Amino acid sequence: MVTLSLVLLLLSVQWSWAQEDPLLPFSEHLDSEHKVRLKWGFDEIKGTILFELTINTNGWVGFGFSPKGGMTGADVVIGGVGPDGSYFTDRHAGGNSMPVVDQQQNYKLLSLTESDGKTVMKFQRSIDSCDKDDLPITDLPMKLIYAYGQTDDITYHSNRRGTKELNLLKYMPHVNPPNSSFFDITMVNFTVPAKQTYYHCKIMKAPTFGPKQHIYRIEPVIENFDLVHHLLLYRCPPTVTEPLEAECYTGVDGECMEVVAVWGVGGGAFEFPEVAGLPIGGNVGDFFYRLEVHYNNPNKSAGRVDNSGLRFYYTSELRLHDAAVLMTGLAVAPGYAIPPKAKSFLTYSMCDTANIPKVLETPHDIQVFSAMLHTHLAGRKVRVGLFRGGEQIDLLVADENYDFEYQEVTNLGKTKTVKLDDKLLVECTYNTENRDTLTWGGFSTTDEMCLAFIFYYPAMNLSGCASFPDLTSLQSAMGATDIDSWLNIMFTKTWNDTTISEYQQTLKSIDQFITVVNSLNNASSYKGTLPDLKVIPPAPCISGCVTKSLAVLSLLTCFAVQWASF
Repeated sequence: MVTLSLVLLLLSVQWSWAQEDPLLPFSEHLDSEHKVRLKWGFDEIKGTILFELTINTNGWVGFGFSPKGGMTGADVVIGGVGPDGSYFTDRHAGGNSMPVVDQQQNYKLLSLTESDGKTVMKFQRSIDSCDKDDLPITDLPMKLIYAYGQTDDITYHSNRRGTKELNLLKYMPHVNPPNSSFFDITMVNFTVPAKQTYYHCKIMKAPTFGPKQHIYRIEPVIENFDLVHHLLLYRCPPTVTEPLEAECYTGVDGECMEVVAVWGVGGGAFEFPEVAGLPIGGNVGDFFYRLEVHYNNPNKSAGRVDNSGLRFYYTSELRLHDAAVLMTGLAVAPGYAIPPKAKSFLTYSMCDTANIPKVLETPHDIQVFSAMLHTHLAGRKVRVGLFRGGEQIDLLVADENYDFEYQEVTNLGKTKTVKLDDKLLVECTYNTENRDTLTWGGFSTTDEMCLAFIFYYPAMNLSGCASFPDLTSLQSAMGATDIDSWLNIMFTKTWNDTTISEYQQTLKSIDQFITVVNSLNNASSYKGTLPDLKVIPPAPCISGCVTKSLAVLSLLTCFAVQWASF
C-alpha cells in the first residue's frame, strides 16, 4: 500500500509538472482523434518560439506552416528516431511532393525521443523568417500542417495528415469545462453624464456560490462602444459592507482597490491558462466588489443610458492555482507632469517586491502569465523590466507600438517567475508634440497614466505595488522652495528638447516613494531610486546544422548542402 501511494504521489507530481511547463504554456490537439498534440511557448521580446510535437507513432513526424493549408509553399520540419539515431531537417515544399531540405537550417532541435508508441520532437526557431524558405510567424491566425508515417522511411503519408488554424502569438484557449455557468456584473440603466470624462462606480456583492469555484473566462459586455473606455472590477476589504452607486473616488469606493478583472477599449474576451483561475465563493464569497466604468464622452452627449460591464464564466472543476491581478506602475496622484512639445518623454515607476513580506505573513514567488498595459492618449510605448540582484534579467512585457484604441490582456508566451526581492520597473513613453500645455497625471482621458496590470499565480492578498516621485526632492532639484514656486517654474519654463531632457533626467534620478498595499489596505512604503532599463535585443536567427541529437545521416546531408552553397 505504501509503494502504491508513493507511485500515485510521483504520478501526481509528474502530472503537475507536465501541466506547468513554464516554457510551453499552450497546448492544442491538431487532430480530432487526439493522436497529434502541439505544445508551444514564445518570447516576443527575444524573438523566439518553442514547440513540442507529440504524435502517436514510431515512424517519422512532420510539422509546419502553410499559406493555404496544403503542401504548396509550406515551411516544414521532418524528424524521427531511426535505427541509427535521431534525424531532423528544415525543409520547404513546392507542391505535393517530397519537401526539399533548406540550404539554411533555421530550426534548432532540442530533443527527439521515441517510447511507448509516441514520438516527441522539441524544437525552436525564430519568430521572424530567417530566409526565403521560412514563413514568418505573425500575430494573425496561421494554418499549421502535420503528417507522419508508420516507419522511418519518409514516404507518402496517406491519410495520416491534417491542418489546423491557430493564432500562436495571440492564443486564447476556449474550453467548456463541465459544471460551468456564468454571471454578469454590469451597470443597470445608468444615464451617462454629459461630461467629457466620468468614472462611475457600483459596489455590490457577487452572486452567492457556496463552495469555492474558479472563473476561467472573462468577456466584456459593452452596450456603448463609443462611450466606454475601460472597465475595472475591484474586490473590497471586509470594512466595506454596504452597496453603493456613485461617482468614483468620492467616498468609500476608494477603499476597494484590489483588482480582479480589467478590460480596455479594443480588447476582447480573456481566458485563463489551464492551471489557474480566479477564485469565487468559499472564503471570498462574502466580499463586496466595485465595478468601475470610465466613460469617455468627448461630445458631451446627454441622456445616453448604459448597461455595460463584465461576464464571468466559472466552473466547480477547480484548477491547480488561484490566479490574481497585481496593479503596478505610477500611482495616479496630483503632482506629476509631462511637458509639452515632447517627441519622446519617458516616465518611470517601480514595484519593489522586497516590501511584500512587510504586508503579508506568507509571501511567495509569483508566476506571471499575462499583462495589460495602460496609458491614455499621449502614450506610445510601455515596457516592464525585471531586475534581480541589481541587474536587469528580462523585459517582463513590452508594447513598442502602444495604441490607445486597442488595449487588451496579452499572454506573455511563457510563464515568467518574479521572485521576492525582485524589482519591476514600468517605463512609459509619451508624445506631446501637439500639446501646448503641461499634461498632468490623472483620471481624465486627456490626463495621463502609466500602469501595468500583472496576471499571476499563486494568488497573494495584494492590492498594488507602485511608486511616485518624492515631490520634495523634485522641488529641491529644480530650485523651488515649495509647491507654489515649483508650479510657477513648471508653468513658465520654455519647453524645448534641452529642458525636456533635463526634466526627464531629474525625475529619474530623484528618490521615489515605493509602496506595496495588501488586500486590507495595509501599506509599506520606503524611498528608493530607479535602475536603468535597457532594451533586450532579439536573438539572431537560429541557424546551423549541428544539434546534439542529429544523426550521422542528417549531418552528412547538411554538410553536403552547405558545401554546395560555396
